[in-house]
Amino acid sequence: METIDKEAGIAEEFTPAHEEADVREIDDSDAEYPESDGEPMGETGYHVRASIHLLQALSLFFNGRDDVYVAADMFLYYEKGNPAACKAPDVMVIKGVANLERRAFKTWEENAAPCLIFEITSQSSMLDDLLVKSQLYAKLGVREYFVFDPLHEYLKLPFTGFRLENGVYSPIPAGEDGSVYSFELKTTLKRDDDLLRIVDPETGKYVPSIKEAVRMARKEAVRAEQESKRADMLAAKLREMGVDPDSLSVS
Repeated sequence: METIDKEAGIAEEFTPAHEEADVREIDDSDAEYPESDGEPMGETGYHVRASIHLLQALSLFFNGRDDVYVAADMFLYYEKGNPAACKAPDVMVIKGVANLERRAFKTWEENAAPCLIFEITSQSSMLDDLLVKSQLYAKLGVREYFVFDPLHEYLKLPFTGFRLENGVYSPIPAGEDGSVYSFELKTTLKRDDDLLRIVDPETGKYVPSIKEAVRMARKEAVRAEQESKRADMLAAKLREMGVDPDSLSVS
């Protein structure tokens, strides 16, 4: 993990106290898998906003895809019979599964694991995000892993992407503007102040959040209504002049 440590500015001598437990698989009926730890999201409003925006933008990005599931702050269980084998990625994308809501995601039931994970890092989660989680996600076969520091307070690079190569994460080269290309999304990700934005590959514009999309739709509806009123006023004026607007043709 030296590559990730250097990229994030973490001391190389730090060794995570994390070892995979050799747990014998038990009958799944004997295990309970909590759907919540009972704790609210404990990050700043910036971190919550960044997570929600990313969740909504990804949901719109994959709109119409029934085989892609996007989740945020959901328990990810990765060992049958071992409820302790669990993480809750800030945002994760799983391909090849039904796009239906779940209480938790169990890899053995879905026969799938996330292909893409985002962690919105903070002072309290930085070491876990960069060291412990990165090792686990690599072991699970998560092909791309992105770490975003919305306040640019804890990482040397506020946005860094890693791609799985031969079982190990290697940094994804960033463009001059700091953007990073995702093979899993087949488009570019770019930091925009305290948000991480997805670039629409067809328009080159940012994929909006649901809130932004609603705002744009309302604005377009108002514009269309104004255009309709202007057209009605013009038609009325033409009729006053003795001209039937319906008989006019535009070449």
